Amino acid sequence: MSATLILSLIIGYFAILILISLLTGKSTDSDTFFLANRKSPWYVVAFGMIGATLSGVTFVSVPGMVRDLQFSYMQLVLGYLAGYMVIATVLLPLYYRLNLVSIYTYLEQRFGFWSYKTGAAFFLLSRTLGSAIRLFLVASVLQLAVFDAMGIPFSVTVGITILLIWAYTFRGGMKTIIWTDTFQTTAMLLAVGISIWVVSDELTLSFQGMVETISASDYAGVFNWDFKDNKYFLKQFFAGAFITIVMTGLDQDMMQKNLSCRNIGEAQKNMFWFSVILVVVNVMFLSLGALLYLYASSKGIALPERGDDVFPFLALNHFPAIVGIAFILGIIAIAYASADSALTSLTTSFCVDFLNFKERSEHERVRLRYIVHIGFSVLMALVILAVDALNSQSLIATVLQVAGYTYGPLLGLYTFGLYTRRVVRDRYVPAICIVAPLLTYLISANSAAWFYGYQFGFEVLILNGLLTFVGLYAISAKKTALELEERSK
Repeated sequence: MSATLILSLIIGYFAILILISLLTGKSTDSDTFFLANRKSPWYVVAFGMIGATLSGVTFVSVPGMVRDLQFSYMQLVLGYLAGYMVIATVLLPLYYRLNLVSIYTYLEQRFGFWSYKTGAAFFLLSRTLGSAIRLFLVASVLQLAVFDAMGIPFSVTVGITILLIWAYTFRGGMKTIIWTDTFQTTAMLLAVGISIWVVSDELTLSFQGMVETISASDYAGVFNWDFKDNKYFLKQFFAGAFITIVMTGLDQDMMQKNLSCRNIGEAQKNMFWFSVILVVVNVMFLSLGALLYLYASSKGIALPERGDDVFPFLALNHFPAIVGIAFILGIIAIAYASADSALTSLTTSFCVDFLNFKERSEHERVRLRYIVHIGFSVLMALVILAVDALNSQSLIATVLQVAGYTYGPLLGLYTFGLYTRRVVRDRYVPAICIVAPLLTYLISANSAAWFYGYQFGFEVLILNGLLTFVGLYAISAKKTALELEERSK
């Protein structure tokens, strides 16, 4: 594929996004930007969330991991289902009952000022890092496919990537994103479907033949029952459940979409159907990965060492042009579907949680919102460049690893708030939420030596949340006891 063709595709794609932005961004105010006036159709939100949840990392990493891990990623996905049920039945009713814009306002009501600011700060850290890793991927693909040939440095590519997101989100916010996510998810699913169809055709497989070939291959294994292995089923299942709870249920980005639905009933329907579709889509990605490796083996093609590079390498160099086109559109669609809402949610959280938006006039809100939106755009670009300098492993593993350390304190805070009636000494909460991830890292790094060969995988999130919970318990008391203590001072 020529750089000119790819660049033309990108320009056409973003022209459509900007058109959607112009149509949805008319007469917007802060309520429109933050929650789309709570008028989003649930089925549109459910479909669009597929692209926002998966991201460009999934698009290349999940097919690439099939070589080493077979279909064991489905163990995590099954855990995701359990996590989404908790979100639908526990967290969404709480957020709707309290009529929240930022979900971290709950922490102020339950614990106090410092707990609230700590929870919001951990979200800002988590989402900035996670989104930067995801955007790094699409910027790298664009650099390889287009900008290297033009002699454009990677830093400029990153700047263009961020500028494109800003261009169609700065005005309409969540109202725009609900509809751009729908368009982007459609583009992503078409890309995966076309890729599977073409690769199957290259292998002369019918649909039934494809299913039978994948099932009979060495890539079809799902379950791992070795307790010490970090891919053990129960580790993966519970890690998947808790990853979903924190990366969706305790994440302003994902919950902001759900809170834009008309009522709690529609938000719960959205969550149910979204989770069902997500399972099917992940099976598609894993099937595509198996087909890619089967194709390379049948043709004697030497594949890149990194799994993340396999799909891009084959799509751009060995398959018909339609697969290359589908790949470029798919990677752009899924990466931007995740990143654009992240930028909006970061702006929302900072404005609501740190700038006291309720006390400001609408004119002042708009001015500050623009400034914050630009500020996070610049910050995102800087973090992407840092990720470029440090990246050394599978990106999906990096995303989940970052989540384990940065979302753990949120898991501990919300679990303690929802399932105990104790009152914490609020001023000590920031220290607890900093110490817990540090202890988690220390235990994880030495687990094989300390626990008879046991290795922590993604379940570091659970450990981190547990340590946070224990720390909160240590600085808490029953309400009456704490009131008496404060009065005696």
